[in-house]
Amino acid sequence: MNAAKRHEIFTRFRNANLHPTTELEYTTPFQLLVAVILSAQATDKSVNLATRKLFPVADTPEKILALGEAGLSQFIQRIGLFRTKTKNILATCQMLITQHQGEVPRSRPELEQLPGVGRKTANVILNTAFGEPTIAVDTHIFRVANRTGIAPGKNVLIVEQKLAKLVPSEFRHDAHHWLILHGRYVCKARKPACNLCLIVDLCEFKDKNLAQNFDSPPPPAA
Repeated sequence: MNAAKRHEIFTRFRNANLHPTTELEYTTPFQLLVAVILSAQATDKSVNLATRKLFPVADTPEKILALGEAGLSQFIQRIGLFRTKTKNILATCQMLITQHQGEVPRSRPELEQLPGVGRKTANVILNTAFGEPTIAVDTHIFRVANRTGIAPGKNVLIVEQKLAKLVPSEFRHDAHHWLILHGRYVCKARKPACNLCLIVDLCEFKDKNLAQNFDSPPPPAA
C-alpha cells in the first residue's frame, strides 16, 4: 500500500469520527488502568457493567486494596479470568502505592512492571490517559492492518512497529481508536461488512464481501 492511499484512509476515518476514544468508561488514569486490565479476553460492555458498580465504591488504589480479594471479586466475578485479574489488580494497587505515590506511571517500562500490564495495556494507557501517539495492537487492529494492507505483519509487535512508522503523524494519536472501531463494527473477523466500509475502494483485501450485511450495525457516531 502506498503512502497516498494510507493517508486517504485515515483522512476518511477522521472525517467520520473526529474525536474517537475508548468505549471503556473511566474518569481517571487509574480507573482506565483497572478497566483495561479487566478487558483482557472480555468485552468492553462486560467491563463497563462491572466498573459502574465498582468505581463508586472504590476508585483509588487505596480503596480497591482495602476491598481485599473477596471484596473485589464480588464486583468482577462475571468477567472472564476474574480470579487472576483480582490478584493482578490488587498487586498493581500495592505497587502504585509503594512505588508511585498512588499515581499511574507515565512510562512504558514502569507500566509494564505492574501485574497484569503488558505492552498492549501500557500503550492504551499512554495513548488514552496521557495523550501519547502509541498504538496498542489488539486482535481487531492486527486483523484490520493485515486484511486492508495498511501495515501487514506476522505478529502484533511487527504490526505495531509498522503502524508507528507508516501512519502519518497527524493521525497517529487517534489511529488506535479508529482501527479498533473499524475492526469491531465493520471489518469483523468472520463476516466483514464491506458494504458499510468507508475505505472499501482503498482496501487491498482480495475477498471483499459487498453483499448487504444486516448483522453489522454501523459504527458509533462521532
